[in-house]
Amino acid sequence: MPNIKDILYVRFRVTDLQAQKQFLEDFGFQTKLDGDLLMARGTDDTPYIYLAQEAVEPGFVCVGFAAESADALREIAAIDQVPVEANPLEGGGLIARLTDPNGFSVDVVANISAAPSLTVAGRSGFNSGNEKQRLGERVAFADPECSIKRLGHVVLMVNNFQETFEWYQCRLGLLISDEIVMEKEGEEHTLGAFTRCNRGEEFVDHHTLFFIDAGHADFNHAAFEVANWDVLMRGHYELKKAGHQHSFGVGKHILGSQTFDYWKDPNGFMLEHFTDGDLFNESFGSHKRSPADLLGTHWGPEGMPGQ
Repeated sequence: MPNIKDILYVRFRVTDLQAQKQFLEDFGFQTKLDGDLLMARGTDDTPYIYLAQEAVEPGFVCVGFAAESADALREIAAIDQVPVEANPLEGGGLIARLTDPNGFSVDVVANISAAPSLTVAGRSGFNSGNEKQRLGERVAFADPECSIKRLGHVVLMVNNFQETFEWYQCRLGLLISDEIVMEKEGEEHTLGAFTRCNRGEEFVDHHTLFFIDAGHADFNHAAFEVANWDVLMRGHYELKKAGHQHSFGVGKHILGSQTFDYWKDPNGFMLEHFTDGDLFNESFGSHKRSPADLLGTHWGPEGMPGQ
């Protein structure tokens, strides 16, 4: 079974590229226009983690993943007998375009050339109640080239959870971290699951994809990692000052432990800032958790973003 390295990018249709570009810059991306394609990146060495083109109607286009190698990409493509082609975007490499059981487009790429990493939003030591790291100096913040680090995960509403998970597991090697279950008429029903990459002993994010068994297919949100709490809160107030639509947060999830803050872009798509998420490897296994764990928080508002 092939395994992916990580989630890489999301792609959308938007009604106004300039308005979307401004929002993304306010959100913390570094952006550029390449003809009719809006590209956005973070501080990691991936040349793009967000793509958009202008259209009459907005829409979610696809999510992209990085295969371990060109051979792994060919193995994935062979499952559905789709071609492996030259990737036309910056960084080149190879791409295979798949379609999942819900009709979502899924890109898998390999051998994309790395872009130079950008300056990360740093800060001087933190004086917690138990440990004092900053002595004899005022707090100092390093000016980053952009605030976003990387794409961390995507949440999708799906027609049938089991069919969807088996499709992604077969092609991408995903593991279940936490399965959300409830009892109904004496039987256990799965409401969805947080799934992560399988990198063996390497630690990875608690979830790369979260599938919600909704009975219909739709995009819920995409989450982008920032460097720390200060960056997340600074972004919150800068987005608020710019007049953008806040959706949910700030809070800290129980499952995954991310400190979160959700916003709506000009087309109504929900994007999340997060930091301080859990990391697990293959030995963590799979666990069953309740809807209360899904909807609850360690602190902050409770509920499901976008619902």
